[in-house]
This record gives sequence, C-alpha cells and structure tokens, in this order.
Amino acid sequence: MSIKVTVPALPESVADATVASWHKRPGDPVRRDENLVDLETDKVVLEVPATVDGVMGRILADEGETVQADDVLCEIEEGKVAPSKPAKKEAAAKKETTAKKEAAGTREAEKPAPGTKPPPAAEAPPAGDEPVLTPAVRRMVKELGIDPREIRGTGKDGRILKSDVTAWLDAREAAAAEEKEMAAIIPPVDEAARSTIEGERPEQRVPMTRLRARIAERLLEAQHNAAILTTFNEVNLQAVNDLRARYRESFEKEHEVRLGFMSFFIKASIEALKRFPAVNASVDGSDIIYHGYYDIGIAVGSPRGLVVPILRDADQLTFAETEKAVRSFGRKAQEGSLSYEELTGGTFTISNGGVYGSMLSTPILNPPQSAILGMHNIQQRPVVENGEIVIRPMMYLALSYDHRIIDGREAVQFLVTIKNVLEDPARLLLQI
Repeated sequence: MSIKVTVPALPESVADATVASWHKRPGDPVRRDENLVDLETDKVVLEVPATVDGVMGRILADEGETVQADDVLCEIEEGKVAPSKPAKKEAAAKKETTAKKEAAGTREAEKPAPGTKPPPAAEAPPAGDEPVLTPAVRRMVKELGIDPREIRGTGKDGRILKSDVTAWLDAREAAAAEEKEMAAIIPPVDEAARSTIEGERPEQRVPMTRLRARIAERLLEAQHNAAILTTFNEVNLQAVNDLRARYRESFEKEHEVRLGFMSFFIKASIEALKRFPAVNASVDGSDIIYHGYYDIGIAVGSPRGLVVPILRDADQLTFAETEKAVRSFGRKAQEGSLSYEELTGGTFTISNGGVYGSMLSTPILNPPQSAILGMHNIQQRPVVENGEIVIRPMMYLALSYDHRIIDGREAVQFLVTIKNVLEDPARLLLQI
C-alpha cells in the first residue's frame, strides 16, 4: 500500500518552502519517524519524517523545488522489505580475498632460485593487443570483472601473473582511499559552476539560500524604512571580571553552567529598556507600539547564516537561566535545530561581534524593532582612574536606533545606563 508523504503545516507567515536535500532514495528502507527530507524556509530547516515503516517509493518533489503545505513530497510502500543489496558485493569481496590469498602463494612459487637473476619485466602489450593470460588468471579477472588490458604483466612475454593482479588490486584500493580522503578535505563543486571556476581568475555563481535571501531582504528593508543613527560609548569591564572571577566556581557548581558576559549585558539592557520605553517600542504604520515585556533577540552565527533566537520574558530570568538559554541557542544554531517559534518576535536585539574580533561596528536594525546593541572585542587599554593611568579591560559599545521615534538624548542616556550598570553591577541588585 502506497502512503503519501506531504509537506507539513508551515509556520504562520511562511507561504512556501524549498526542498533542500533528500536523505532517502527510491528503494531504500525507511523506518517510522526517520527523517526523509529537509525543507528550507526563510528562517529554519524543517525535517519531514516517515509516517510508517516500509520502502521508499517515488520522489515527487526534486531538490530545489518550491513546495507548499499539503503538497505531496514522496510515497512510501508500507510494509515492504527492501531487497538485499550487499549480496553481490559480499560475494565479489570474498572472491577478491580468495584471489589475493592464491596470488600470495603464487608469489612464493614464482621467486627465482638463490643465485639466479629474475627475468626482466616485459613491456606492457600495445593497447589493442589481448594480453597473455594463464587459465587461473583468466578465471580470476573474469570473476572480479577486471579488464586485463589495464594490468601490466611482468611474466615472460608480458604474461600476466596472479601477483600482477594482486598488485593492481592493491594499487586501486590505495587510489580509492586517497580519493576519498581528498573528497573529505575539498568540498565538491557543482558541475554547473565548474566551468566558471576554471582558469587563472576563478569565479563561482551559486544561488542564495532561502535564509540568506531573507536576511538580505530584511536588511534592505531596515535601511529603506528606518532613519538609522548610531551612537557609541565604551565600558570598563573590570568590575564584571572581578565578579565573575570571585564566583565562577561556586556559580558553575550550583547551576552547572559557566557565568559569562552575555547575562550581564542582557540584564543591563533590560534595566535601560525599563528607563527608556521608546527603545523597546516599534513602529507600525503611523503608530508607535510600546511593549510592556522584554523579549531580547540574541544574534547568533550559524552555518546557514545569521539567526536571531528570542529570549522571551528575559526580565523574569535569573543569571543562570539566561546563560543556559544563550548556550542552548548557540548549540541549536550550529545543529540547525532552532524552531520557528524561537526565531519569531523580539523587542530588542544584542549582537556580539566581539567573538569574531570586531573592534567597532554600526549594527543594522532588526525590523520591526527600533534599536540594536552592538558588543565588541574586549581589549586591555590604558585609562585614567583617580588621576592615575591603569590598564583595564575595555569594550566599545554601539547602539543603532530608529531616529523616527527615539531622540538622540534618549539613545545616549540609554547607552550610558548600560555603561553605568556594567561598571557597577551592584546597581542591578539595588535597581539604581
């Protein structure tokens, strides 16, 4: 009985998806809940599992094809058992092993007697001539499916010996192993793009992924629709470093997570958002929407591109819960397992370019949000404290904001609030 596998219900606001890659081919055995195909949307990759046990039937949507909810992707022959494929391969491998053993014994018999010179190696026969084979060698090459003209004979008059066949098999295995190793190092090149890579000035044209195209669309939307301005400041992180050093071991032992910098920046940002609600607002047409909750987006790099999972109700989370959530986002981004719900919404975003070594940047808004905080690299720099020059861990901060609803005074004071809280973390407890 054929079971049709269809595109599952897509998340809200997602109209279609692209078939990214098939993990099964017609005739392959499948088990219930085993992933059959990946579907790429604007934000996430959806896995489509098998609904029954059976054998993979027809594939009705090729890779790269655009599909919509309830479209048929493939068929599964329920209850069928896949034919046993490895039987021939095992038989060939067994014959090859037997041939090697026979040839090994032949090598000993073919060694010249002590004091005698071995006969000179004969030249390989011309391409068009049939090589000279003994009955045993003829049977061996026939069983293994080998073209004897590819083998150089070392016997008398170019005769191919069993040892020649074995040596040829060993060389072929070594070449295959080397090719496999190189394939793991050098990524495969699409045949359509290969012609543009050849030559001294290589070029390669590849289509954008759905995620990359969506990122480009949203960045251009932010540039075209918002009046983006960026203000800068710097923060001395000595107090945060001291606090982390003092409680690192006890915090990790108690909560089973490392105390990092991100939780401090999230907490400091929430404190500033409470004081300046316009930074937590968004524009909808000619209206301003003030959000009474704090859903913080954390920009994370992934193999597919930049994603921004949302830390919902971040003001209600402890430091430990915040650190665990951020680490979970990072792991899921690398695995490609972030859900659509985790990537939807948000009232304010934090981007940490410092993990890549960035010293200063002007981050672009994440629509429809009105502001984004950019963190950067921490560097030991000389600063003046109490009339003395001291070395402190310093970071530049950047706040990009929508000047349509956020005045420069509010933006500057917002960033100064984050600076003050981070330089004196006790303010988080005292709420001052």
